[in-house]
Amino acid sequence: MTDLAEFIAGLPKAELHLHIEGSLEPELMFRLAERNGITLPYRDVEELRAAYDFTRLQDFLDIYYKGADVLRTRADFHDLAAAYFARAARDGVVHAELMFDPQTHTDRGVPFEEVIEGLLSAMAQAEAEFGITSQLIMSFLRHLPEEAAFETLAMAQPWLDRIEAVGLDSSEVGHPPVKFAQVFAAARDKGLRITAHAGEEGPPEYVYQALDLLKVDRIDHGNRALEDPVLTQRLVDEEVTLTVCPLSNLKLCVIDDIARHPIDRMLQAGLKATINSDDPAYFGGYIADNYRAVVDARGLTRGDLVTIARNSFTGAFLPDAEIAAHLARIDAYVANAE
Repeated sequence: MTDLAEFIAGLPKAELHLHIEGSLEPELMFRLAERNGITLPYRDVEELRAAYDFTRLQDFLDIYYKGADVLRTRADFHDLAAAYFARAARDGVVHAELMFDPQTHTDRGVPFEEVIEGLLSAMAQAEAEFGITSQLIMSFLRHLPEEAAFETLAMAQPWLDRIEAVGLDSSEVGHPPVKFAQVFAAARDKGLRITAHAGEEGPPEYVYQALDLLKVDRIDHGNRALEDPVLTQRLVDEEVTLTVCPLSNLKLCVIDDIARHPIDRMLQAGLKATINSDDPAYFGGYIADNYRAVVDARGLTRGDLVTIARNSFTGAFLPDAEIAAHLARIDAYVANAE
C-alpha cells in the first residue's frame, strides 16, 4: 500500500486559494530585481528568508508588498506563474484557481495588461506542459476604498471573459465585507463568481456579511466560523466550500500550534473544507506540504484526504462535467493505490 506522503503527492487535487504574488520565492525575487534594476533591502536570499518571521497578517503584508515591487513586466508575471505551476505539478495539482491583486501593481504604475497577459501566457503553457487547467480570480484589496475596487473592475473590462471570479483579500480586521457590497453586486451582474476572505482574523460576523451581503460562492479561510454553531450549521446546510490554509494559519498566528488546527473538526462537522497553500513562498509550504502537515498533526486518514481532494473539485469554479471527470480521476487513483 502506498504510504501517505506518496499518496498525497499523487492524489489529484485542485488548489482554490493561492495568491500568485505569494508564490514569489526569494531566489526569483532576486533574479527579477536584477532584471529590472531594483535594489532589494536585503543582502541575499538567506537574509530575506530570515525576514519571514510574522506575528500577524499585517507583518506579512508589509513584506509581501515590498516583494511585489520587483514584478514590472508581463515576462515577470509569466515567470512568476510558470514557477508556481512547475511546483504545483509535482504536488498532484491538476486544476488551480489563481488569485491576483491588480491594485498592488497598477498603483505602482504597472499596466493591468502587463499583469494579466503575463499570467495568461503562463496558464496556457502550464496546460500544454503539465495538463494543469487554471482560472483567474481578481482580488480587491480591502484596505483600499470601494471606489478603487470599482476602478479596477472597469480596468479589467477587456479581459472579463478570461477572469472567472472576484475576491477580497488584504487586511481583514477593520475592513468588513459590507464595505464592498456594491462592487461585488456589480461584479456579479457581469457574470463573475464571488469569493472573499472572511473569518481568518476577522470575527464570524464577517462570514455572515460575506454570505448575506456579498453573496459569495465560497469562503476563503473561514476558521472562525467554528465559533458560531449556527453559522457552522448554515455553512454545512448550504454546502459552502471553505478554502483552508493550515501553514498560513500557523505562520500568521491564527493558530499557535499546527497540532491545534481545526481541519479535522471541520470535516467532522460536515463542512466542505479544502486544503490550500495561500502564499507558499512566505508560509513555508506548497499544497502537499499543507496536506502532510495536518496528517502529521491531526492524524487525518486516507479517507479524510480523499474527502478534501473531492471537496476541492466540487468547490471549484468548473462546469459540472469537468468536476465529474476529476472526481472519477480521484476514484481511479484511489483504486490503483490500494
